[in-house]
Amino acid sequence: MIPFSPAPPAAEWPARFPTPFDRRAVHPLAHRAAMELVDTVQSQYAHAWRLHEPGNGKMFGVLVVAAPNGDVGYLRGFSGMMNGQWDIEGWVPAAFDKAVRDHTWIPGEAEMLDFAAQRAGLCAAMPEQTDSAEAQRIAAAIRALDEARTARSRTLMALIQDSYHFVNARGEVRPLRSLFAPAEPPAGSGDCAAPKLLAHAYRLGLRPLALAELWWGAPSATGDRRAGVFYAACRGKCLPILTHMLEGLPADPPPLFGSAAIPAHEPVVVYEDDYVVVVNKPSGLLTVPGRSAALQDCVVSRLKERYPDATGPLVVHRLDMDTSGLLLVAKQLETAKALQRLFSRREIHKHYVAWLDGTVIADHGHIALPLRQDVDDRPRNIHDPEFGKPAETEWRVLARDGERSRVQFIPHTGRTHQLRVHAAHPQGLDAPIVGDRLYGRTAPHDDERLLLHAEHLEFVHPVTGDVVVVDQPAPF
Repeated sequence: MIPFSPAPPAAEWPARFPTPFDRRAVHPLAHRAAMELVDTVQSQYAHAWRLHEPGNGKMFGVLVVAAPNGDVGYLRGFSGMMNGQWDIEGWVPAAFDKAVRDHTWIPGEAEMLDFAAQRAGLCAAMPEQTDSAEAQRIAAAIRALDEARTARSRTLMALIQDSYHFVNARGEVRPLRSLFAPAEPPAGSGDCAAPKLLAHAYRLGLRPLALAELWWGAPSATGDRRAGVFYAACRGKCLPILTHMLEGLPADPPPLFGSAAIPAHEPVVVYEDDYVVVVNKPSGLLTVPGRSAALQDCVVSRLKERYPDATGPLVVHRLDMDTSGLLLVAKQLETAKALQRLFSRREIHKHYVAWLDGTVIADHGHIALPLRQDVDDRPRNIHDPEFGKPAETEWRVLARDGERSRVQFIPHTGRTHQLRVHAAHPQGLDAPIVGDRLYGRTAPHDDERLLLHAEHLEFVHPVTGDVVVVDQPAPF
């Protein structure tokens, strides 16, 4: 344990363990420990670890702890490995049982190398005439070898995961795989900084008080992690583990975004005829129901009450929960299908307006960054040039005010969080939207909303053939 100097009085300790799944919940003591970690990394480790070289940035974590004698300090850790090492003096060790893991990993790695050598040999023996009988035989052998390698790799992964066991504050121990059952644990589960820190605290008999994770070094390969920014624990890999590990502590629950009370008159209708409706969705209201029973209040559920005779899906596109603005609704199924065809052909035109946290130098431009869902940290989306879906955005600066820029966005595709990622990404505008709890440089305050609004909607009416134009100025 690294002691605080000067030691904080007990009155400054958190009464409850703040949830690690809310960026806004970083306790002052955890923030203090994180800043000390950054100073230490910069002075002692950054050069040797080459953290500022592309691809070498790292997620670090601190855990504020209390010793049985009343001393308070913190532990520090990093996600995964550092320079090919799991354990480095002065940092919490990996969470797995090293002897059990090595028993599987060392011979397993040799098996994988043998598979690779066999495959290379088969590829080298492939004749130039790919339609020959020999070529077909070798191709079949390669496919069989790949299938065998995949099956063996899955078996080895399960055996490696069996080397992870996690204890909670009540002393209850559960194996990693049981925490995700019946699903399979994502790759890397148990290797993030948070579970490593908690595991070591319990191992030393220390009481966890508060946790924080922040990125340091070069931006992540996907561009969504920045030096000095605090992030919430990932839900895909860490939620089941940390939920168990925090049992027995007085801890705050993870936030349930989308459950805030929204006035009953929302969303307000701004255009309506016999076939379509356009509403102005407020920030904080879901477009469609969420998975949780507590997230059933949404635009669709409210419109079903208003239009009980409507058929079809009602909404034909979506806005993020945090985004406000114009949302197109169909009263009949056939109208909905026709509008969806217009969307697929990009014949429905939408404009958004946003305030960005940063000065955008150029006046206008075009962003093309393929996106995909971050499977380990839903609902975040990330840039992935290899597996991402095409995403294109046209933008224009409307005003500049200090270190903020007001920008108009015209999306040419409709990927989830497209505008938010394109604004924040270093290869985009490098200026996240103000109030963005997922991609912003800082966590928004409790009363701060995402400053993104769908202000303009234009389309050819699928029944009347008229051009419909609806504008709704942003409330900011």
